[in-house]
Amino acid sequence: MAATPDTVQQYLATWNSSGEERAKLLSAYWSPEVTYTDPLAEVFGHEGIAAVVDGAREQFPGLVFTQVGEADAHHRQLRFRWGLGLPGAEPLAIGFDVLVLDESGKIQDVRGFLDKVPA
Repeated sequence: MAATPDTVQQYLATWNSSGEERAKLLSAYWSPEVTYTDPLAEVFGHEGIAAVVDGAREQFPGLVFTQVGEADAHHRQLRFRWGLGLPGAEPLAIGFDVLVLDESGKIQDVRGFLDKVPA
């Protein structure tokens, strides 16, 4: 299954969610065997993703993840930039992620990079 821009929206929705809503998003859009690697974390599975998301939400309360620019997709992978900031404001942090989907279209692997981080 090919990656689509909707995949980015479901990915970001996961980062902006908590509790039961996040569990539903993980189940629907993320492979149980997902791997996630960025400069600050390397985790596996839904529990690992939930822990990283919880950490980000605790460190940056009230901030949201949004897409910055257009996504570029082909085959089962896509790349895009994201911002973290107050809704409607200039992002305080900006990153670049690459997602690879499994055969069923669920997020299987994430490689994240940080382009701009708060001082």
